Parts: sequence; structure tokens; C-alpha cells
Amino acid sequence: MTRRPPQPRSAYHAFREIQTRWKDNDTYGHINNVTYLSYFDTVVSLWQIEQGMEIAQEGGLRFLVVESGATYHAEARFPDVLHAGIRVGKLGTSSVRFEIGIFRNDEDIACVEGFFVHVAVDPATRPTPIPDTARARLEAIMVQG
Repeated sequence: MTRRPPQPRSAYHAFREIQTRWKDNDTYGHINNVTYLSYFDTVVSLWQIEQGMEIAQEGGLRFLVVESGATYHAEARFPDVLHAGIRVGKLGTSSVRFEIGIFRNDEDIACVEGFFVHVAVDPATRPTPIPDTARARLEAIMVQG
């Protein structure tokens, strides 16, 4: 199997800075893999909130994670400052694939790339179409071509 090479910053949108913490390192001296999933979740959630997509509505539309993953290209460690860019890789009727690139300090090539697939659900947790206002915001950061 051939691995896709890491993407440059220009392949992502909506950047957010993440200051690593000492506790993010594992016994090997680099950021622990599970910590990256937390970073992914945080940057996607903050982007959704900034776009007016309520992420914790009681009795209303919610987005649930149904799949996630990461590809590790290079190590990062405390006290690196990371920059997370997001984009939409695929947009369906009720689902969206968020793709996240993590960049160390001022580096242009991602050290880690990951994804979350979210599904919009109604109060009974059944898939429901993504509303037009949310769809327009998602399309604005969608991968072109």
C-alpha cells in the first residue's frame, strides 16, 4: 500500500493555534497519538461554534462522530506550537468528513493528518439532512477538485 505524502498548509483552511503541554508527551517523548484526536475534536468543534453550528443542542440537530482516524508523518513534542487547519473532504446529505492537518511551529508540511466523519442527527438520533445554512459554511472550506 502506498501512503499519500503529507499535505502542505495551503491544502487546509480555518487555522487554529494549539500550544502543546508537557502532559501531551508520552514516554517516548513525543505527543501521544490519542492527544491528536483530542486536538482534532477541539478544532472542529470550535470551527463549528464560530460558524453558528450549535454542537450541544438539547432536543435539536446534533452532529455525531461515526468514524475517525489519523496518519502520522513526523513527531511533535512539548513545547512545540502546533497549527491545525481544517477542510471538508466530502459532504453528503447528512454526513460530512472533516480533514485536519497539524503543522509543527512554522513548518509547511503536515506532521499529522486526520479526519472525523460527522453525521447530522435529529433528537431520536436518526440521520437528518444537514441544514442549508450549515451546508453553505461547510462548502466554503471544501476541498476543490
